[in-house]
Amino acid sequence: MSHILIMIPTYNEAGNIPSLIDRLLAIKQTDADILFIDDNSPDGTGKILDQYASGHNRITVLHRVYKAGIGTAHQYGIEWAYLHGYTHLVTMDGDFTHPPEDIMTLLSYSGDYDVVIGGRHAQKSSLEGWSSYRKLLTYTGHQFTLRLLGLPYDATSAFRIYRIDHIPITTFQLVKSKSYSFFFESLCILNENKFTIYDVPVVLPPRAAGTSKLKFSDMVQCLLLVLKLGFKRLIHSKTLYDATLS
Repeated sequence: MSHILIMIPTYNEAGNIPSLIDRLLAIKQTDADILFIDDNSPDGTGKILDQYASGHNRITVLHRVYKAGIGTAHQYGIEWAYLHGYTHLVTMDGDFTHPPEDIMTLLSYSGDYDVVIGGRHAQKSSLEGWSSYRKLLTYTGHQFTLRLLGLPYDATSAFRIYRIDHIPITTFQLVKSKSYSFFFESLCILNENKFTIYDVPVVLPPRAAGTSKLKFSDMVQCLLLVLKLGFKRLIHSKTLYDATLS
């Protein structure tokens, strides 16, 4: 078994999966295992994944019975990675906004940091081709998490590498978010508990096929949680997540 697991949640990504798997398997510098978590995609994504898994022993597919939230999918994959003894967990989207070839760039920093993030804010060209609306959302989210939570990283990016041989599983169990707010809440917990984090500038192309799963209600939920955590951080001298991790 590889020490590295690449975990990708999917929902209606049938148009992206074949090319994505081809590009992941073409990365010759690592023999990473690949875990897909599909939320019963009505477009047949799960069936396509099963076909690939039947011919590649590095690919595993876990099926959930309904769409339960991107945050719960990540928690599910994280627990699975710990259970199966991996040391490095790569998380990414299945729509090509996270180019598979950049995995090796992030991995090159994972010897020195507990968490490595593919960041969108260090260079102007990171979001070339994205709509002005999506750029605004990304920039606004970054400003909120930077100023209210003190996170200088791309806290809403799902393109990450966790050194789960360094980070206890109890760290992730502190995360309560079930949706997109999982990303900044988990990073807030990791940051406050002194795990080392590094933001690597990457270029993120627009989605290749399909449509974004981010809904207006998700954005409202994220905003409310940032405000809540920011307020708690302002009035309390101790950390937001007061836990002794071992």
